Amino acid sequence: MNKPLAERIRPRIIEDVVGQKHLIGKGKILYSIVNNGRVPNMIFYGPPGVGKTTIANIISKKTEKKLYKLNATSASVSDIKNIVENSNSLLGIKGILLYLDEIQNFNKKQQQALLEYTENGRITLIASTTENPNFYIYKALLSRCMIFEFKPLNVEDIILGLKKAIISLKKELNSTDIIIDEMDLKYISENSSGDLRKAINILEVVILNSYKDKDGNIVVKKETINECSIGDNINYDKFGDSHYDTISAFQKSIRGSDVNAGLHYLARLIKGGDLITICRRLLVIASEDIGLAYPNAITIVKSCVDSAMQLGFPEAKIPLSQAVILLCNSPKSNSAYVGIKKALEDIENKNVGEIPNHIRDGHYSGAKKLGRMVSYKYPYNYNNNYVDQQYLPDNIKTAVYYKPSNNKMEKSMYNYIESIKNNRG
Repeated sequence: MNKPLAERIRPRIIEDVVGQKHLIGKGKILYSIVNNGRVPNMIFYGPPGVGKTTIANIISKKTEKKLYKLNATSASVSDIKNIVENSNSLLGIKGILLYLDEIQNFNKKQQQALLEYTENGRITLIASTTENPNFYIYKALLSRCMIFEFKPLNVEDIILGLKKAIISLKKELNSTDIIIDEMDLKYISENSSGDLRKAINILEVVILNSYKDKDGNIVVKKETINECSIGDNINYDKFGDSHYDTISAFQKSIRGSDVNAGLHYLARLIKGGDLITICRRLLVIASEDIGLAYPNAITIVKSCVDSAMQLGFPEAKIPLSQAVILLCNSPKSNSAYVGIKKALEDIENKNVGEIPNHIRDGHYSGAKKLGRMVSYKYPYNYNNNYVDQQYLPDNIKTAVYYKPSNNKMEKSMYNYIESIKNNRG
C-alpha cells in the first residue's frame, strides 16, 4: 500500500475509465483508436486527474508497445535518444510508445528533436499538457498530432469513481464495510475541482483516519472529512489557460449584462489573488463595453479600482463588486472601441495622406509661406461654435469611424451635433 490509492486502482481497460465519454464512449474516436491498435501521435490536453495517463497506459497494453514515461519538467533530449536506441532491441520489437507529461515545458529546440523521432516512426508520441497546446506546442509538431481535450469530471462521475475506490479499500483493509453518507461523497466530489485523483486521495486519508465499530465497519464521520483539509475547489493559475479563460468569461458576462455571472467570475479572480488584472480589466470594460452609453461609468469604476488598490485583499472585494454590478447594469456601447479600431486599420492599411495645411501648426516663423493655417476657420467665431471645414486628409476625407450606438446618451449627443451642423447661422 505504498502507492497512493488512485494509482493502485487505476483502470486497466477502457470501459472502466470514469468520464470522458465524448472521447471514449463507444463509437467515439479515442475509443476506436484504443481498440483497433493503430495509434497516431497524440496530445492529451486537460486538467490533472481526469484520465490522461490512465488511457495512455491502456493504449500501451492494448498495442503491446513498450511504454516509456517522461516528464518534460526534468527530461532532456538525451533521455529521448536513449529510449529510441531501445527501439533497435527486443524491448522495442512491437514499437515504442513515449508518454511525455507536461510537454509545454519542452522548449522549441527540444520539441524539434522530438519531431524528428515521431516523423521517422521510431516512437509513437502521446504527450499530455494542462495548457492549451495551440499556445505552447511547436507548430510543426502540433500539425503531426491529433489533439484530444479532456474535460474536468462531473460530480456524478467522481462519485462513481469514489464508490469503486471504497470497494477496493474495503478489501485491502479487511473491513466488513465502509460506511459513508452519500452526501459526504457528494461533498468530496464537489470540492475536488473535477479531479478524480484528488478526490480518491482525500477519500483514502479520510478512511484511514476513521474508526472501526464493534462489527468491523469503518465509519466515516463528517467531522473527519472537515479535518482533512480539502482546500479550494477551483483550479486557477495566473499564467495558464484558466487565467485567460476566466478573464474572458468575466468580460463577456459583464458585456452580456449578467450580473450573477459577472460576480461569479470576479470571485474566481479574487480567489486567485490577482488584484491588478481585475482592476485593469474593469477599466477596459468601462470604455470598451459601456463607453458613451454611460460616460460616468469609467469615473466611478476608477474610484472603485483606486479604493481596491489602496485597501488590498480581502476588503478590496467590496469596491470591486460595486464596479462589476454597476457595469453589468449599465447601458452598453462599443462605439469607442469600434471607432478607434477602424481608424487604426486605415493607418495600417492605407496611404492616408498628409494632414490638411489649414490645420497644421502655424505658430512659427515662415509658417505662412508654407501655407500653414492660412485658411483655418476658428470655430468659436461662428454660430454655435461650429463651422464646416475639412479636418481629415484628402485621401480619406469621407471616412466614417464613429457610429453612435442605440442608447439615450449617444442619441442625444448625435442629435445635438447634427442640429448645429444643419443650423450654421
